[in-house]
Parts: sequence; structure tokens; C-alpha cells
Amino acid sequence: MDKTNSKTIVISLGGSLVVPQEIDVSFLKSFKSFIENEVKNGYRFLIIVGGGKTARHYQDALSEIVHADSASLDWLGIGALRLNAMFVRSILGDLAYNEVINNGPDGIENIDSSIIVCGAQKPGSSTDYGSVLFAKKIGATSIVNLSNIDRVYTADPRLDKDAKAIDDISWEDFRKIIPDEWKPGLSSPFDPVAARAAEESNIKVAIINGANLENLKKFIEGEPFDGTLIHN
Repeated sequence: MDKTNSKTIVISLGGSLVVPQEIDVSFLKSFKSFIENEVKNGYRFLIIVGGGKTARHYQDALSEIVHADSASLDWLGIGALRLNAMFVRSILGDLAYNEVINNGPDGIENIDSSIIVCGAQKPGSSTDYGSVLFAKKIGATSIVNLSNIDRVYTADPRLDKDAKAIDDISWEDFRKIIPDEWKPGLSSPFDPVAARAAEESNIKVAIINGANLENLKKFIEGEPFDGTLIHN
């Protein structure tokens, strides 16, 4: 992927959209159609896919059976993530590069495909961190984080009725409202390892609910969108 191509979009696709409980066929059909249409409009996509509930089911079960260390839990998550990534790559068909990239961003700039789908490389972080590494490699200045949440809140709105929605926030302030460290299975709008890396690299992240792909289109085209923008 050419570093000079400003129409390359980096998407961190949450596993919560691919497999919320069961595989979400309806969303995946809509996502496929959306990506195909935007490729016709001249856009290229680098999509890093998350493990979601599939990963957490295995991680939770392992933790019930044995005292699992973080590395073992992470490797389970990586296995689920790679399965989801292969699934998404297969859905996108001939437009996508014929392999899932699981060994990090080195050499990705030499792949000439409209869509590249990526998995995970090693324990210690999530899809979010992978998306930052890939964005840095191709010179992208923003990442779209698609998941099942509408935006960032001051606290978890499921647990705190006083949680307030945030439309725009600095990395410094965002990092104050998320955990300091990564743990396997962590649920956070953008994980702490990735947040530090994005801040250091001056990369913006848009938190958008993937259920509304028209909202994603607005962000891609530089229009006001419904979600949260995190930046320096």
C-alpha cells in the first residue's frame, strides 16, 4: 500500500461486530457491500480484525479450568482473532489480498491490493495496537475503530447512570479514563498500549458504532460523524 495514498483507510474492526454472540451475517453482508462500493470510489482499506466474544469465551473457559497465565490467554485470543480475520478476508473475496497478514506490518507497503486484512502478531496487546502499527507503517494519520459502542463515555454507561458521552477528547484525557495496563480480554474503547502508541505517533482515532455504516462513510468523506474523535 502506497504511503502517499490519502484514500487508504485503516479500520480496527471489533470482533463484537463479527461475532456478537453468533456470527452476524446481516452486518457482514452490509460491511462487504460497503467496502466494495468504497473501493469503486477509489478507496483502499487496511482492516485489522478483533477476536471479540469468540476470544473471551475460550479465555473465560480456560480460566475456569486452570490457572492460566496472561500469555496463554493472549494466545487463545490471537487464535480467535486470526480465525475472524480469515473469515472476513474470505467474505471480501477477490478484492482482498489472498492472505491474512499475521506477522506484523513489515513489507505491507509492497502489497498492491485494494483490501488487506490483518490478524494478530504476538501477545501483550489487542487489535487496537496492531492497527496503530499498521497505520504508522503506511503513514496513515487516522484510524477508524468500529465496534458495538456509540462513542466514548466518562465511565461505563452500563454501570454508571451518570456517565456522560464524549464527542471529542485528547489522548491525555482519554488515558485517564481507561485502565493503565493491558490484560487479556480487556474491554475498552481503545486499549491502553494502543492509546500510548497512537498519542506518541500523533494518530487520531474515531470511535464509531459499526451498526451504522453511513456514519463510517461520513467520517471517510470528512463530514461530521456520530461518535468520538481522540487526538493530540
